[in-house]
Amino acid sequence: MNFEELGVRDDLLRGIADMGFETPMPVQEKVIPVLLHGDHDLVALAQTGTGKTAAFGLPVIQRIDISRHVPQALILSPTRELCLQIAGDLADFSKYIPELEVLPVYGGSSIESQIRALRAGVQIIVATPGRLIDLINRGVVKLADVHTVVLDEADEMLNMGFVDSINDILSHVPDDRKMLMFSATMPPEVSKIAARFMKEPEEIVVGTRNEGAANVRHIYYMVNARDKYLALKRVADNSPSIYAIVFCRTRRDTQEIADRLIADGYNAEALHGDLSQQQRDIVMRKFRDGVISMLVATDVAARGLDVDDLTHVINYGLPDDTAVYTHRSGRTGRAGKTGVSVAIIHSREKGRLREIERIIGKKFEHLEVPTPEHIIEKQLYNLADRLERVDVNEDEINKYLPGVLRKLSWLSTEDLLKRVLSLEFNRLLNYYKDAPKIDFIDDKPKKERRKDKEASAPRSDKEKDRRTAERGMARIYVNAGKADGFFAKNLIDMLNRCVEGARVDVGRIDLLPGYSLFDVRKADAARVVSSLKGADFFGKRLYSELADPERDYASASERKGGKGKGGKYSGKKKEDAPADRKPRHFGRKKKD
Repeated sequence: MNFEELGVRDDLLRGIADMGFETPMPVQEKVIPVLLHGDHDLVALAQTGTGKTAAFGLPVIQRIDISRHVPQALILSPTRELCLQIAGDLADFSKYIPELEVLPVYGGSSIESQIRALRAGVQIIVATPGRLIDLINRGVVKLADVHTVVLDEADEMLNMGFVDSINDILSHVPDDRKMLMFSATMPPEVSKIAARFMKEPEEIVVGTRNEGAANVRHIYYMVNARDKYLALKRVADNSPSIYAIVFCRTRRDTQEIADRLIADGYNAEALHGDLSQQQRDIVMRKFRDGVISMLVATDVAARGLDVDDLTHVINYGLPDDTAVYTHRSGRTGRAGKTGVSVAIIHSREKGRLREIERIIGKKFEHLEVPTPEHIIEKQLYNLADRLERVDVNEDEINKYLPGVLRKLSWLSTEDLLKRVLSLEFNRLLNYYKDAPKIDFIDDKPKKERRKDKEASAPRSDKEKDRRTAERGMARIYVNAGKADGFFAKNLIDMLNRCVEGARVDVGRIDLLPGYSLFDVRKADAARVVSSLKGADFFGKRLYSELADPERDYASASERKGGKGKGGKYSGKKKEDAPADRKPRHFGRKKKD
């Protein structure tokens, strides 16, 4: 079946042909005829990325009377980003219908310009609920002539708390309008909206209710909680062409993981609610353009971000709601392509994983975290593949080739290849040299596991530093901490700016109020300490030294101008505290 057989008009066929549309996707085959020729409402359960926009967009456009310059179709979406994407797709579909006016209406943009466009006359409004209600209350938007209403990602809108707004908006639309609701899942709230505002809706299911996208492979890695970040890096290193969203549960985790990835040399950025709209737009544009290969995001911030070519969705912590996991995994494996949804979990999350499996009807594969040997081999073969496929500009290269050949004539082919590979992979080889296996393997009874944990747990800060030393790392102190506005990103910036020579690899970072401690390789320690001494951090003169676990660094930080309050390297006892300092009480306060 083709789009013409579905009843799509010629001018629209030309538009979608320019976009490369050839064969309708399943959701389009089911939805387009109903919207064009049916007289009843429709609830469509389908994952993001299954071709939904064309499924409702083509018939919506075809039903518009372009001689009337009043709103005739209303499309509601949960986020600004999705709103803009839908409006852009509708404009592309209607390329050969110049009289059609589509207006995206959303917060974070000039309401005056949207008002001017509405007064000039539009036929299709694509809106986020909050801004649309504002315009309705101002008397600018009139919905009396709307004959088609589409709720896209209805479950997302309800998750974001828009249920009252949707009820308000739909009360301004004629009762005899046709209504279509798209949702990836069908929670009770979506069913209530359908029951209240839709007339005997037909239900179309693409796939199975609440199931994950068909082209997505679901895998999980079981590791100790402390090794999650190491596992994340290995997953990334094992996929040289990775283009992924890494989902974290909190804004704080999102920023911290992004900072660590950036410090370790990955093209990564954070996307969360603490960013301004302008900052979010910049980050998302960089991600869409491929400048960023790993976007670390919260679920709320990533809503509406539509990217078709994701290779991975990585769950750095499973969500509590299975519908959220469905939305996450549905961002990869789109448009007939395959994708991978990765869960990096620890043992306490296994029950949650099994519950998700049960609801989405798919089994997660348990894989071992990639080994250093496998990662290096994968990276080497990827480089060989790139060398084979690189475009060579013969005319330009040949001008410089004789000189380069004379320079390198003493090298054999094998020596030259070794140097090329070393130039690309020395840092990777050094990082993974003697790197341990990090899978969580524990089949022992609970009592034995507890004993092993107690036996292996560091008993003191001194023991932790001994373990750091055993890993070939040195601990460094610097007299700036969180009270000075000094965080992981600031530390990395300082190292990049102040330390000359080869890049410094940073390990564990502990940020205290008045000072910070961080790990670097022993070979880099003296260079780092020397470079940080006397450096300026927004007017604060920095002091740095190799960390000594026996030393009272809180006092040292105060002597050097910090605001130390003690911490893991403080040797102060309770009786040494100043008399005017009030004791801190944890838990219940003592009664007088």
